[in-house]
Amino acid sequence: MRVARQPLWTVGFLAPSVALIGVFVLVPIGLTLWLSLHEWSTATPFSEASWVGLDNFKALFEGAIVGRDFRQSWRNTFVYAGLSIALILPLSVVLGIIIQRSTIRGRTVLRTVLFATYTIPMIAVAIVWSKLYSPSEGPINEALGWFGIAPQPWLSSTSTALVSLVFLNVWQQLGYFTVLVVAGLTQISPSVFEAAALDGARTLKLHAYVTIPLLRRTLLFCVVIALINAIQVFEPVVAITQGGPVGSTNVLTYHIRQVGIERSQGGLASAMAVMLLLSLMVVVTFVFALARRAEDR
Repeated sequence: MRVARQPLWTVGFLAPSVALIGVFVLVPIGLTLWLSLHEWSTATPFSEASWVGLDNFKALFEGAIVGRDFRQSWRNTFVYAGLSIALILPLSVVLGIIIQRSTIRGRTVLRTVLFATYTIPMIAVAIVWSKLYSPSEGPINEALGWFGIAPQPWLSSTSTALVSLVFLNVWQQLGYFTVLVVAGLTQISPSVFEAAALDGARTLKLHAYVTIPLLRRTLLFCVVIALINAIQVFEPVVAITQGGPVGSTNVLTYHIRQVGIERSQGGLASAMAVMLLLSLMVVVTFVFALARRAEDR
C-alpha cells in the first residue's frame, strides 16, 4: 500500500513546481516560438498575428538594415561574453587560491567584501560606474592624469565602450565566482597538496598540474553560469550607453527590446529571441563537449 501511494505523494510534491515552470518558462518559450513565425505588432492582440513562416528568420540573415543590426548585436553580445569569461575565470581562481590556501589574516572579511559586490543591483552598479568613467570628473581619468595620460572617452568611443562595460561586469560578478572557486577548493583533500609538495611541486606547478585539473568541474560550472549571465546583459546598456556609440554596445537583449517594444515588431523580435536561445544552447553544448573530451584524455 505504501509503495502504491508513493508515486501519488511524489506527484503531489512536484506538481506546484512543475506548474510554475510550465506557466513561467515553457509557455513563454512556446509563445515566443509561435510569434517568431508570424508578423505581429506588439500594439495589437495575438489574434491579429499573421503567418509568415520563416520570413522573420530570413530577414535576420539578409543584407538589409534588419540583418545588419541583428548581426552586429549578436557579435557584440558574444564579444562581451567572451571577454567577461576570459577575465572573470582566471581572476576568480587566483583570488580563490589566495583566500583558501594562504595564511593571511582577514580572509573571511575579504571573502565577504568580494561577495558583497554581487549583491548590489546591476542598475546601481551601472550608475556608479558611469560616474567613474566620466571624461571630465571621473576618478579613473583623474588617476590617469597623475601619470600624464590624457582623459579617455571610455563610454563615447566605439573602441572602448564595450570593453568598459566588460570591466563593470567583471567587478560585479568576480566575488560570486571567487566564492564558487573557494567552495571547489574546500572539496580537495589537503593530502593531495601534501603529496604533490613531497614530489617537488612548487607553487606554479602545484596549481597548474594539481589544483586546476581538480577544479575542472567547478570551472565548467563557472563558465556556463558566467556565459548565461553575460548574454543576459541589459541594465548597463540601458542605463549608460543605450546601445551607442554607433551601435558598438548594442547587445541582443537591448536590441530585442528596441525592435519588439519601441518599433512594435513583435514577430521579428521573437525570431531574434529564438536565435539567442539557440545560440546559447549551441555554445553551452560545445563547452560541455570540450569538457567531456578533456576528461576522456
